[in-house]
Amino acid sequence: MAGGWAAVTLRQSGYTGRILLLGEEAERPYDRPPLSKNVLTAAEEPPPVHFHTTERYAELDITFRPNARVEAIDRTNARLLLDNGAPSEGYDQLLLTTGGRARPLPVPGGDQALLLRTLDDARCIRAALNDAHQVVCVGAGVIGLEVASSARQRGAGVAVLEAAPGAMGRALSPEGARYMEGLHRHAGIALHFDQGVTGIEKRGHRFHVLLSDGKTVDGDVVLAGIGIIRNTELATAAGLKVEGGIVVDAHGRTSDPAIFAAGDVTAFPHPLFGKVLRLETWRHAQNHATAVAKAMLGDATPYDDMPWFWTDQLGVNLQVAGLPADAARTIVRSTPEFCAVHLDAEGAVIGVTAANNPREVRAGMALIKNGAKPDEAALADGSVPLQKLMGR
Repeated sequence: MAGGWAAVTLRQSGYTGRILLLGEEAERPYDRPPLSKNVLTAAEEPPPVHFHTTERYAELDITFRPNARVEAIDRTNARLLLDNGAPSEGYDQLLLTTGGRARPLPVPGGDQALLLRTLDDARCIRAALNDAHQVVCVGAGVIGLEVASSARQRGAGVAVLEAAPGAMGRALSPEGARYMEGLHRHAGIALHFDQGVTGIEKRGHRFHVLLSDGKTVDGDVVLAGIGIIRNTELATAAGLKVEGGIVVDAHGRTSDPAIFAAGDVTAFPHPLFGKVLRLETWRHAQNHATAVAKAMLGDATPYDDMPWFWTDQLGVNLQVAGLPADAARTIVRSTPEFCAVHLDAEGAVIGVTAANNPREVRAGMALIKNGAKPDEAALADGSVPLQKLMGR
């Protein structure tokens, strides 16, 4: 996503030179959120949702090369070394949007757990679900719970195993986690927290997932949704600064002034929160790439986009803005559906979480940007829209 949008933005912003977009996959850049949802649940497999057509790339004179893997960056000569003996490519400026790959389960037999990151991964999971009566999802993050939701929608029994004490702990406050857990339990999904996985054994056509307490959970399909590994290997080998992600400044520039990076793979400073963030969201991939592409052409505007993501699970659209997991305290609003506002130690709004209520999320984002410190009694009163608290 980041690479595709950056290439288009460069041309739309007036760049007239050559633009080469190299992609390791066979597909043009495509939307990943459907992979854990509609691609798994639709009666007929839907086609991938490409961001841009082949004709659009031709119109913008963007050269897209699929199935192209970069083996190394030769910074001295400003060239990219490609695999399979392909000729090297020179660059004036280089943008790394290498993203990440699904993290495999690091236990004996862990390679038998399916992973989800690419369209091919989704197709493999879809085929496996066709005959599955019981599905085991290792990890109660966004991917694990979305696949659990999709498998349940297809009629399978589902068990979710999570080593942490609750769901989506990296993204939600404890109150938000409890809401999501209740949603899944109400749908008949078994949630097992504080349960590490020690191994996977296959006996016949069934998998036996071994737990840290000595028990086992059985299933026809096992999926591991335990996060991603950022694809920083090229940057590390090239001597760029890497600290849990490719380190970039507010304009996406790496420690080499000719090389930029954007999207999931980066560690970037966020001026609003005063800290370095590493985000793995749809919005960040697109907006960071767009901003960095403009910076490559001289735009001096720092990147300060609001962290935001959404997830569809069991018929509920949950939207999250800001940094709820960093909250000192959370105010749950008295609304028909779940809505919570997250505050720092000084009472400033730093996050908002809402189910089926995008208007409240948009208002919450404005509160975050303005560093608002609304009256907490008003925040708790669901009859008072958040947009009316802007001046309080």
